[in-house]
Amino acid sequence: MSKEDQRWLAAAASLAARGLPLSRPNPAVGAIIVQAGKVIARGWTRAGGRPHAEAEALAAAGEAARGATLYVTLEPCAHHSQRGPACADLVAKSGLARVVIGCGDPDPRTAGAGIERIRAAGIRAELIPHPACEASLAGYLLRRRANRPHVTLKLATSLDGAIATAAGESQWITGTEARAHVHALRARVDAILVGGATLRADSPRLDVRLAGLADRSPERWVLTRGAAPAGWHALAAPEAVGTAMPEAQYLFVEGGAGAAAAFLAADLVDRLVIYRAPIVIGGGRPCIGDIGLKGLADAHGRWALFDRRQLGNDLLEVYERS
Repeated sequence: MSKEDQRWLAAAASLAARGLPLSRPNPAVGAIIVQAGKVIARGWTRAGGRPHAEAEALAAAGEAARGATLYVTLEPCAHHSQRGPACADLVAKSGLARVVIGCGDPDPRTAGAGIERIRAAGIRAELIPHPACEASLAGYLLRRRANRPHVTLKLATSLDGAIATAAGESQWITGTEARAHVHALRARVDAILVGGATLRADSPRLDVRLAGLADRSPERWVLTRGAAPAGWHALAAPEAVGTAMPEAQYLFVEGGAGAAAAFLAADLVDRLVIYRAPIVIGGGRPCIGDIGLKGLADAHGRWALFDRRQLGNDLLEVYERS
């Protein structure tokens, strides 16, 4: 892979984020058309899944697409739909000289067929696995491969790992910058979940309170074997998340300690997002309950640091499954 290919695939992956989460049930895909090192057109999957990123980019490029290169995060679809043509067919008729794909599509209706259809039209098509492209499609890929959403567990803790005082006071452990960052993450997921105890104690809104993003507030779920209150959905157990949320690609678990422990014990957490405030509570409520760990050796090698940054006075750490 050339440096230019790496650069444009990474750019397409960043562009794809604009489609989250409104592209559901389709994946959020990014596409960029480049001619002589300059962007001719770009596109990302729109609300409801149509138009697809490639279709939007090609429509914007028009005749300028001839002889150009298309960088796309996911293999162009090969199956027909009543909602629009197959992207592989649009690409095949476009006059493009080259197509660079950052991730193959596990959907059996497309897997490999999209690339072959493009090549059959005389267009050079290359599948170059790219980490940023695959990461941008994490929810879609898990839904296809494991029939469940990608799960992020968020924790906001003191330096000594508490999420509340012994009396239960928890608002606010972290500062305004960290809380704004949480809202930005909420805006990119399909569903958000808390435990029953957290719902009863805090009555959380779990919406997105950032200007211009209120329409991206996720579905609200509570981990409970009982009924959910109005405006909420009930999840009986973490293991049921795939069938209970059949179209969700991204789930954000916000707490409390019981819900966090339940998802970790079920080995269903893909990303840890930890906001650590520079305070010591002492004797506070722990951020995670018992996860059934048998020995310390079993705790090692499971998480790798992905990102670390300062948000005001608080420290953000992001860990991915190893």
